[in-house]
Formats: sequence, C-alpha cells, structure tokens
Amino acid sequence: MGHMNDNDVRAGQARPSIARTYDYLLGGRDHYVIDEEFGRYFEQVLTGSEQIAVSNRRALERAVRALAHAGVDQIIDLGCGLPAKENVHQIARQHLPQTRVVYVDNDPIVISHGQAMLAVDEDVAVVQADVREPEVIREHPEVARLITFDRPVGLLFGAVLGFIEEDDDPVGIVRYWAEVIAPGSFVYVSCFRAGDNRRTALVQEQVRKVLGRGGWRSAEVIASMFDGLELVGPGVIPCVQWQPDGGAGPEPTDWERLIVSGLARKN
Repeated sequence: MGHMNDNDVRAGQARPSIARTYDYLLGGRDHYVIDEEFGRYFEQVLTGSEQIAVSNRRALERAVRALAHAGVDQIIDLGCGLPAKENVHQIARQHLPQTRVVYVDNDPIVISHGQAMLAVDEDVAVVQADVREPEVIREHPEVARLITFDRPVGLLFGAVLGFIEEDDDPVGIVRYWAEVIAPGSFVYVSCFRAGDNRRTALVQEQVRKVLGRGGWRSAEVIASMFDGLELVGPGVIPCVQWQPDGGAGPEPTDWERLIVSGLARKN
C-alpha cells in the first residue's frame, strides 16, 4: 500500500480509518481487513446505509464540475480521503485544464497514497495537515505555491466536518476560510445531518464507538456554516438530490437523508 513503513502499517491496522472504510464502500482496494469489517457492518447490519458514502462522493464530483463551470481554477480539497476512480483535479481539468489542486488530509496512509498517485504534476500537491488547523493549512508552503488567495478559490469540505468534535468548532473552521478567500470564491460542504429515528442514530453510535470521534449536526448548525455566503441552488439538501445529473434526483432513502450538501459563493 504505497510508501508506508512498518509503523504506519501497524498503526493503520489497529483501528478502522474513515478514509479507508470509504474506500471499501466505494469499491476501492486501498484498505485493510479491519476497515472492510467496519464497512460490512453498514452493508449487512444497517443495510442501505452504505449509500451514504456513494451519495456523498457523487455530490462532491458534481460540485467540482460546478466550480469549473464557474471558472474557478484553483481548489483546496480538505479531508480529501484516498484516491478515487475520478479525482478532483481530473474532473476539474475536463473543463479547465489549468486547474491547480491541493489535497489535504491528516491520515498518513492517505498522504502516502496521494503523493504516489495524485501528485501527478507541479500543479497538484498532497499535504498532510489537520482540517482543525486552517491557519497552518493556509500557510503551508505547497498551498502558498499553488493557491493565490486574491483570486477565486474553491474549498471542498467533503463530509470531513462530521468527523470532528463540536469543541473543535466546525462552523468556525468554515468561517475562517470564508473570510480569507476572495470574492467569487465558493465553499462546498457536505455534512451528516442529525436524524430523528433509531436506525439512523445507530450509524452515529457505531461511528463514535469505532472511530472515537465525530458528531452529526443539526440542520440549523449546517445552515450556519454558510452565513455571509450566497447559497447556490437548490440550497442545502440531501446529497443525492443536490444538482443531480439529468434533472430531478431520486427520492432519498432514510439513510441518504443523513448526508446533505450545499455550495455557496462569496460575493
């Protein structure tokens, strides 16, 4: 698995990783047995909940296309996860070949794979950093090299805010970035929304039990992440219904209602 040393491997096998579990649920190959076992819990015990991962990823891909169509040619993907079949820079460059992308994650295994597979040219970088430290990310040499903050930039928070604690101020993290980006920039957020039934509560309980962190956010808290920004249609709604390809999206299942997304512009 990439350029990992023995310590990385032992640490990675001790507890499931959300990035590697997502990789398993999305049909990837960059995960361990412990991640597969965690993923199978959702497939077999909470049948249908695995669609959360799929819906989240597809909405992020559509958001990247929306950024490209808006002419945004520099993107920071915060909490990027493992390389996918179609990655952010590949999607964006189908429309804007000059797009620069910085991938950010705090998982050393994600970084190892990302640097091997995503850092394909001088306009793509993979940075190990924690989303909870936005100033550190902004001042990172690779971010400074590739991102010009006096021009529009696209920020992607693809479900990562659901895996940090309330004390780490997820709303404040988004607001920090919203203040430093230039007018014409966009912020995309997908986030777990608190459900109102026992089955959906089980997902949160299992994530907290196994990963030791994370929390679902109320609709009001998620909406507040976009304060001061102009939401792009159709607003904050389940990922499966957010700007679907080819018209109206499918009616979301109870599971799919748990993951919502929105894209907003700074004017």
